Amino acid sequence: MSTETPSRRTRLPRSVTRSGRARAVAGVTALFLPLAAMVGLAAPAEAAASATATYTKKSDWGSGFEGQWTVKNTGTTTLSSWTVEWDFPTGTKVTSAWDATVTNSANHWTAKNLGWNGTLAPGASISFGFNGAGTGAPSGCKLNGAACDGSTQPGDNAPSAPGKPTASDITDTSVKLSWAAATDDKGVKNYDVKRDGATVATVTGTTYTNTGLTAGTDYAYTVVARDTADQTGPASASTAVRTTGGGGGENPGGGKINLGYFTNWGPYTVKNLVTSGSAAKITHINYAFGNVQNGKCTVGDSYADYEKSFTADQSVDGKADVWDQPLRGHFNQLRKLKAQYPHIKVLWSFGGWTWSGGFGQAVQNPTAFAQSCYDLVEDPRWADVFDGIDLDWEYPNACGLTCDTSGPASIKNMMQAMRAKFGANNLITAAITADGSNGGKLDAADYGGAAQYIDWYDVMTYDYFGTWAAQGPTAPHSPLTSYPGIPAQGFNSADAIAKLKAKGVPGSKLLLGIGFYGRGWTGVTQSAPGGTATGPAAGVEPGNQYYKVLKTTCPATGTIAGTAYAHCGSDWWSYDTPATVTTKMAWAKSQGLGGAFFWEFNGDTVDGELVKAISNGLK
Repeated sequence: MSTETPSRRTRLPRSVTRSGRARAVAGVTALFLPLAAMVGLAAPAEAAASATATYTKKSDWGSGFEGQWTVKNTGTTTLSSWTVEWDFPTGTKVTSAWDATVTNSANHWTAKNLGWNGTLAPGASISFGFNGAGTGAPSGCKLNGAACDGSTQPGDNAPSAPGKPTASDITDTSVKLSWAAATDDKGVKNYDVKRDGATVATVTGTTYTNTGLTAGTDYAYTVVARDTADQTGPASASTAVRTTGGGGGENPGGGKINLGYFTNWGPYTVKNLVTSGSAAKITHINYAFGNVQNGKCTVGDSYADYEKSFTADQSVDGKADVWDQPLRGHFNQLRKLKAQYPHIKVLWSFGGWTWSGGFGQAVQNPTAFAQSCYDLVEDPRWADVFDGIDLDWEYPNACGLTCDTSGPASIKNMMQAMRAKFGANNLITAAITADGSNGGKLDAADYGGAAQYIDWYDVMTYDYFGTWAAQGPTAPHSPLTSYPGIPAQGFNSADAIAKLKAKGVPGSKLLLGIGFYGRGWTGVTQSAPGGTATGPAAGVEPGNQYYKVLKTTCPATGTIAGTAYAHCGSDWWSYDTPATVTTKMAWAKSQGLGGAFFWEFNGDTVDGELVKAISNGLK
């Protein structure tokens, strides 16, 4: 909408300092010799002393790929050398390698440590990599002559199977599991609890309560023991559990969508979703933001997204990141969250106010743009984290932070290409303007035509008014309806939703937007809306403050057009409260909307009272 300001969704600056040994370019430090040149160097290494080797495909460019092996000493004594062996199918081969000496005999490949990286203290790891050709995957892995997964360590038996789990205290969203202990000749260290085959927790005791489940849903649980050498034994017998309740749709909001934006730059962590109670009440997360550059979807902040390490107290499952794990950062935390709360779907959002400038170039070739987005979202390192893509273009064929002149059909063409590439099983959504004025931003692009290719629109029904008009008049930034004296006609939720419906967008594909923050002025003497001001009130940024702060520093003194406002001293703020959110959710249901979304989690209280109000209001 024309009143949009960069502060609404500007990515806050953050400087990051990181260090570490950079991997040399493949081929420069690579040591790759044919088998004939390695005669005399193939003596067997020492027997495996509680170690594992894991393989990761780091990248794939069609004609080739980059692979990586990670060797970890899981025992209690130092490993002085290592040799990893594996088989590739015919047609797949190593073409160059680094940080290891790699040889082969036909399809059997052997990698030995170099002089500087053979010694591994207990708990230490080392990785080596290679470039390859072909499409096959490694099989038959051996590390120092033993199985690479550590399941058959010489002189140390794997633990027995634990007892079949017993389910108790079953509710709509949780179940308590108990089981008889496993036995092991060296002692059991902990247990992996698996739900439907995926590990949801690792615990030291013989009980675990799984929360965040979906009402009226069937689950299957098994337990696997780990010994002190980190060997795993056979799984227990499976226990079937069906949670109580159900019948109200798959979502906590009774079938309605309750979606929140999670920003990768703020202090709010994925674990806060759990501790606040919000994880059990939301249905979807938009992870913000990826960038749009040079006609492609690109990573916005690699450090925050998948490199940053979280300590045990910061982590969703209470387990600290280690330096050599394949995925860290918020992506890994979201993976852990989905394991505990399987009803949550996660979309990767691209663009936003600050990074919308690249869409105009991208839609010049929608097919290539869609391919780049698909390749990034479906990267093997994190493909399981994301259930689709969200495109936040502010705004097609109109002006936001920059002005776009790509034409009315650009958003339809983009969404058509996205659906063709992502297919029917991925979610495709978009955050769009809520400018319901005549000839405004909703009239500038073919949102009706694009709607056939998307799952829903996040209609940004907030930031209608704010301190970009520094002297006022004061007005609620997220009015649900029009009211006498509103500064601009069409700048309210009801008019925006009505316009989109008139363009052929079904109500079920529209989500009502809620801001978890307020807009405010200072130098205001009038309590009611429409007063004059001298400028923006102080906040987390000028004229902007989180709800969690405003609810106590400047409590609401009235409501207008379905939104609260507050006059405290010389400051005047407008923001949504649990009461106004409840009103808006009732309205959304009366309009047949698909649900609601909000910007963003960090603005809510520590106990998630706004998220709860949305969830309860949508039921």
